[in-house]
Amino acid sequence: MKKQALSFLVCCMAAGPLCAQQTGGITPAMMQEISASYQSTPADKALRNAIGANDIRKLALNQDNRQAMDTYFSVKVNSKGITDQQSSGRCWLFTGLNVMRAKAIAKYNLSSCEFSQVYSFFYDQLEKANLFLQGVIETAKQPMDSRQVEWLFKNPLSDGGTFTGVADVVGKYGLVPKEAMPETYSSENTSRISSLITLKLREEGLRLRQLAAEGKGKSQLQKEKTATLGTVYRMLTLAFGVPPTEFDYTVRDAQGKPLAVEHHTPKSFFEKYGDPQLLGSYVMLMNDPTREYYKVYEIDYDRHSYDGHNWRYVNLPIEEIKEMAIASLKDSTMMYFSCDVGKCLNSERGLLDLNNYDYGALMGTQFTMDKKQRIQTFASGSSHAMTLMAVDLDANGKPKKWMVENSWGVNSGYKGHLIMTDEWFDEYMFRLVVETKYVPAKVQELLKQKAILLPAWDPMFAAEE
Repeated sequence: MKKQALSFLVCCMAAGPLCAQQTGGITPAMMQEISASYQSTPADKALRNAIGANDIRKLALNQDNRQAMDTYFSVKVNSKGITDQQSSGRCWLFTGLNVMRAKAIAKYNLSSCEFSQVYSFFYDQLEKANLFLQGVIETAKQPMDSRQVEWLFKNPLSDGGTFTGVADVVGKYGLVPKEAMPETYSSENTSRISSLITLKLREEGLRLRQLAAEGKGKSQLQKEKTATLGTVYRMLTLAFGVPPTEFDYTVRDAQGKPLAVEHHTPKSFFEKYGDPQLLGSYVMLMNDPTREYYKVYEIDYDRHSYDGHNWRYVNLPIEEIKEMAIASLKDSTMMYFSCDVGKCLNSERGLLDLNNYDYGALMGTQFTMDKKQRIQTFASGSSHAMTLMAVDLDANGKPKKWMVENSWGVNSGYKGHLIMTDEWFDEYMFRLVVETKYVPAKVQELLKQKAILLPAWDPMFAAEE
């Protein structure tokens, strides 16, 4: 027995009645009451056999909700080509690039167009590494157990992100077509290379703190940071390839016929086929019932680059967000959309519906938290970004269902898409990015407010998409 444990035991024995008077643990009497509350019935025995040997989702599948899925949409923006993020958390990047490519295809009447996700991801990871290291330098005088330092070392790097990250990365480094920098195994399976870079960043973060404690000046710390970024750059190059600085691009018409061969740099390609106003002409909207509506919020350190922009949004009731979404779709404009995609998803059908599963009936209990309570308790949050592309309206112009273009491949869901009921949209939709021209003047006026700053560890943003 360890010395500490022995000391504790001796203290408890000496305390005697004091230990016995403590409450809160499961006592034998309580255990008897708990176990007696379970009545083993033939029905429960059958459930035990079934649940122990099967996927709970299959057993909870609501057979009353298995009617043929309505795939007609009264308002729809056509897309050309489903993308696939593979085993990576880059949905935010695929979605942001897909919004831009849809505009490029329509503007130039192209047969198809796909921007290189790995090119943008390469610089996203490098910028995030710098953001972490600079954060370590600026918090070097804080203790390791301070909330901010702890958050930094828990989150030195991730492959998740937001729309503002897309805007900042492509605005700074431009775009290239997918054929100029194709995917690699490591870009499609990011966990291993991300874990290695994360380990290196934590190691170098500790070293920077030690150098600061030894009295090294800012110039020396910046020099060390730059050297570490050189190591990260090499790791990224080995995993993802060397980002091109110039390339040729073959332009093809809607039938796929070659029209011209253009020579580009990433910046010139972005200026022609991307959206140079990606950040300035869009408004980020949120439906977060845990906070006051008609207020502007900003999440501290929720950005992809040190000189980039934090996520800044207007919090609005869901119905007002829907009105802007419908206006955008009616004008053939897709949108960046994020939600809690794993909730009530029937992946085989590609259907997000509150009635897909009946876990309450299966388990003999009810799950009654509303959207606000789920956010407060970390039970729900924005986990995945997709491209909102369609809505089906009833005779009164009210939405019945919605459809998104996903980035899980053409064989996932409904032909690479997900369809959601309007009721599901209410409960699990969180973010929408809308072009300014679809945003009412009263909402744009709200953006003049000084944003309420929220910490990076806020429940709503603890698990980025």
